[in-house]
Amino acid sequence: MTDVPLLDLSGLTKAYPGVVANDNVSLQIAPGEVHALLGENGAGKSTLVKMIYGLVKPDAGKMQMFAAPFAPAEPRAARAAGVGMVFQHFSLFDALTVAENIALGMENAPKLNALSQQIRDVSDTYGLPLSPDRVVGDLSAGERQRVEIIRCLLQDPKLLIMDEPTSVLTPQEVEILFKTLRKLSAEGTAILYISHKLEEIRSLCDSATILRLGKVVGHCIPRDTSARDMAEMMVGKMLQTPTRAGKEPGEVVLSLNKLSAKSPNAFGMPLREISVDVRAGEVLGIGGVAGNGQDELLAALSGEMLSAPGMVAFRGVDVGKLGPTPRRALGILSAPEERLGHAAAPDMSLTENAMLTAAVREKLESRGLLNWARAGRFAEKIIETFDVRTPGPSNAARSLSGGNLQKFVIGREVLQRPDLLVVNQPTWGVDASAAAAIRQALLDLAEGGTALVVISQDLDELMEISDRFAALNEGRLSQPRPAGGLSVEEIGLMMGGAHGMEVAHV
Repeated sequence: MTDVPLLDLSGLTKAYPGVVANDNVSLQIAPGEVHALLGENGAGKSTLVKMIYGLVKPDAGKMQMFAAPFAPAEPRAARAAGVGMVFQHFSLFDALTVAENIALGMENAPKLNALSQQIRDVSDTYGLPLSPDRVVGDLSAGERQRVEIIRCLLQDPKLLIMDEPTSVLTPQEVEILFKTLRKLSAEGTAILYISHKLEEIRSLCDSATILRLGKVVGHCIPRDTSARDMAEMMVGKMLQTPTRAGKEPGEVVLSLNKLSAKSPNAFGMPLREISVDVRAGEVLGIGGVAGNGQDELLAALSGEMLSAPGMVAFRGVDVGKLGPTPRRALGILSAPEERLGHAAAPDMSLTENAMLTAAVREKLESRGLLNWARAGRFAEKIIETFDVRTPGPSNAARSLSGGNLQKFVIGREVLQRPDLLVVNQPTWGVDASAAAAIRQALLDLAEGGTALVVISQDLDELMEISDRFAALNEGRLSQPRPAGGLSVEEIGLMMGGAHGMEVAHV
């Protein structure tokens, strides 16, 4: 590493109506350094990297790259200066090939044959297995991320920004990614790494800057700092570990009998003969690699996807032909993985989004008339109870950071007191403190008698809150096992498709 920083930020400030997103932020990143940017949801991380990438213009302060002024007016200018960014939400077209998607993201893309060879070369050099001819809709989440990374690497970045890069990856895919990042670092590429997975930060990063409420509140060397200490620096208080008294589950609330259904998505995964019972007060955790039927299972339980008679029963009553609204009236609630666009309407206010799913159970409408005052009070209750960082319920859903919107979406369903709650990725992109609060809220629901189906790719999360664990693989559900005492090897077997095996042999 040289004495001249690759990137030097000095006094960066950015304010929006009602909130100062970044307040006099300064930090330096050296060539080849893997630098973590830590902070709870709403701390200002996204705004800071958007200024570096040319998506947002700072109100004050300055940036320098290799001691020269750096003020990109747009992402194109940032890329030209050597800054690449892999976003948390991938921007890819399912119907196009890998090469075609990469070409769309390049300023002067070569012909497809030449580009395909470049993709193969970069793929081989950095250990990112990927064929340029594959259709993106057929790729796993980890392979889609490789498309985004290779797109950046083809432009020879000096600084690579990664936002929550492992949130949808398997442990094996995380290891491949880390090998790639370490190789890039050894070659002199600096990496600015945003993640809420603090043990990964300790494993990968050389240094860390901690933001809280838009300000820099500390720095640390991750490998010399415990995950708990980093989390408490982020939130400024002691962390509470989720707890549960634990009691015997009650009567069967949800019963699936050979549930089979085609995916409504051309690139989706059909469900294949899923049979399981979930009881009152029980948490069934479902793990698996992304794209193995998680979205379809939630849709089949929520009523967005209907099923044949006899496959889905709620308290002994067949509900397979009921849509989402009548299922909600019965007490079947859900929170899908895609928060912006599926769980929440981006341009609607938080009050309007509260109305969308809570109108029936919270009595927000009567005889076709909507009670907006009551909806506003319900939205305020969600904001207060789940510490959603926003100026108020009139703000649009898209104005919230990802983690704060997640807290709102989960809180909206939890506060409706469901009899059955189905959630997919409940703490995706959420900081340690908020994740603990969400998990505690789910456990409190179970204590009150709610049956929960928690679908997640975070195995630590599932082991922490689940009574039983099962895995989805190619649309099939493994035999559920008691979560306590399951080994990583057993979980790996289940996730890899060890279906129909007797419990004693798994």
